[in-house]
Amino acid sequence: MTVTTKVAVPESASLVANATTFLFVPGDRHDRFDKAARAGADVVVLDLEDAVAREDKPAARAEVVRWLAAGGRGCVRINASDDDDHVDDLEALADLEGLTAVMVPKADLSVDYWDIGRRLKCPVVALVESAVGLDSVRAVAADPNVSRIAFGHLDYALDLGCEPARTAMLHARSELVLASRLAGKPGPVDGVTAALDDSVALAEDLRHAIEVGMRGKLLIHPSQIAACRAAFLPTEIEIDRSRAIVRAAETGAAVRVDGFMVDAPVIARARAVLRAAGLSGN
Repeated sequence: MTVTTKVAVPESASLVANATTFLFVPGDRHDRFDKAARAGADVVVLDLEDAVAREDKPAARAEVVRWLAAGGRGCVRINASDDDDHVDDLEALADLEGLTAVMVPKADLSVDYWDIGRRLKCPVVALVESAVGLDSVRAVAADPNVSRIAFGHLDYALDLGCEPARTAMLHARSELVLASRLAGKPGPVDGVTAALDDSVALAEDLRHAIEVGMRGKLLIHPSQIAACRAAFLPTEIEIDRSRAIVRAAETGAAVRVDGFMVDAPVIARARAVLRAAGLSGN
């Protein structure tokens, strides 16, 4: 990949940059598309890759195109750049107003993000799922045609031959956070929680993701949306403490709040919390 110029993208770039909930729906289940759109996720991801059997991909692609052309709006996870269906996906999705973003699996430096952006004229989410992808994630994140990084931790663990547990995945998540920050991109999107009926597992996954700096999550069921959205918003306790810090900082002197020294980084974080809550950070 040698092209580093940026392709102009539509207003949906802001949506993708600020989204915290990305809900997958299989591309061959057109009966679920409208339901997924009504579920309330920031971004609906119509999946043409792992969720669809090889022999069903042409029909699924046609259904996705039909829905987007008829007024539906969503991101599409296309097939990987080395897959036989990749070019067919790009050709079919071109010039669809309902296409808000494209998610590129198996992301690494072999992918031509400029060409994908040029063809589809929408934000590109690079899904890192391999050792090669992680090794090149800083360069991928720095590509001007990549709007955001996401983490496919299940495939990544499979590639490494390890368990997709938090300790084993900590290095990768931290690398994605660092790469996104160095590139000036929004915080990365974390992988799925496969336990559909385990709210405790979801809450723990969210808590860990937020702790390391992830700023969104891939979801596989509408029941996960509310908990995910709430997790990425500041709590009332965080808001109240941030207000106290900002008020104390107005004196211009070194102060303590709740027994802790308040310095410039603490003040900056407090203001960021208030802005995230939709309040003035000044």
